[in-house]
Amino acid sequence: MKGIVDDDLRALLEVHVGGVANGAKSSVLVWVDTAFNGGLVLPRHEIDRLGLKEYSSTPAILADGQEVELPTYTCYLDWFGKEYRTQIVANPLLGTMLLDGHDLAISYRRRSLTLD
Repeated sequence: MKGIVDDDLRALLEVHVGGVANGAKSSVLVWVDTAFNGGLVLPRHEIDRLGLKEYSSTPAILADGQEVELPTYTCYLDWFGKEYRTQIVANPLLGTMLLDGHDLAISYRRRSLTLD
């Protein structure tokens, strides 16, 4: 998989996500966040656009220390030739859970990202 580093120095990767198993997938640009140990987080407008169904909720601690309960949604993404089912919350991040077992190379000089 190939991605880019944008002008704001975010490592970005395009993934294909859908709301049902073996269904149509839509392209979503996500920010690779190696400080996030979860799987995938999408912006609220993408969750709405994809028609994802609310699944459950999960506790979270925000950057300001506030403890909140965030809704989770079920989605299916194409991940290295296989369909991967995961729960997501709202925000455009890809975390280390999906990086496990793969090699991530980010070149800020070349503004490129490679995930193998």
